[in-house]
Amino acid sequence: MKHANVSIFVPQIGCPHRCSFCNQYVITGQERIPSEEEIAAAVQTAVRSGADPENSEIAFFGGSFTAIEPEARRALLEAAYPFVRMGLFRGIRISTRPDAISDEILDELKSFGVTAIELGAQSMEDAVLVKNRRGHTALDTVRASGMIRDAGFSLGLQMMTGLYGQSAQSALETAETLIRLKPDTVRIYPTIIMPDTELAALYERGEYRPQELSEAVDLCARLIDLFRQAGILVIRAGLHDEEGLRERRVAGPYHPAFRELCESRIFRNRAEKLTEGLLRTSVALAVNPRDLSKAIGQKRENIQYFESRGIHLRFEADESVPPYSCRLR
Repeated sequence: MKHANVSIFVPQIGCPHRCSFCNQYVITGQERIPSEEEIAAAVQTAVRSGADPENSEIAFFGGSFTAIEPEARRALLEAAYPFVRMGLFRGIRISTRPDAISDEILDELKSFGVTAIELGAQSMEDAVLVKNRRGHTALDTVRASGMIRDAGFSLGLQMMTGLYGQSAQSALETAETLIRLKPDTVRIYPTIIMPDTELAALYERGEYRPQELSEAVDLCARLIDLFRQAGILVIRAGLHDEEGLRERRVAGPYHPAFRELCESRIFRNRAEKLTEGLLRTSVALAVNPRDLSKAIGQKRENIQYFESRGIHLRFEADESVPPYSCRLR
């Protein structure tokens, strides 16, 4: 048995606004709503592969699920719910807008086996939300988060970095505000410029500068660390790797292993603090065995980083070191 979430994309349906950065057709690689037969086939494939019922979900992503026309929304739920009712999945996860939550909608979702709701907060600075045409406020996110938690759902929050008009400090303040809302999970997405978007037009006119990859990695590493210290699980950092995304994106800090780069940067930051002021040029740091590859970095980038600064650094596996920690030998 294994963890095997079934991700079903419903691109851009239900969205009452077109955000400055949004082109879900490129991001998801899909251009239409899946049929009930396609949903059933995807779920059955996961069941045959040995999905662990206690640790797997059916997840609807891509659009604003609760803003979909009610009849179409119920059709999607009706296609997925029988598999939850049979005990083959622990529940259904959906993503939606903060201004598309009501008591009536929450009651409906609960009746169809939805157990987790993710809100696309993106920023908690109203000026940034306006510039990116989100169509909701930070207060909408606060209100919806409280309603979701009070109704007994698992709460997920999604944020972005590098938005039009957003500074690194603004993103850090957004993370601090989201932490106070006590989500169970968080997703972090650096802004990637998609074709046929307002952001692409701003970029072409020289009015928007996307983050450099190293800049996005540095910021997102700090964000991941903030959420982790608060006991909040970061379930994704960076967009899911899709062929359409790789080939059609205009610009921005995209990398197929973005999360891995961020995790490595966290260990680089820890190592810098531990080696600061040391007189010796050969240093050994102990890390948990599960973190050894992250600490070394892709293509030994962290080792090379310290070598360029005159420090011969090596990481050693040690079961006694807690995960995500470093210890000076």
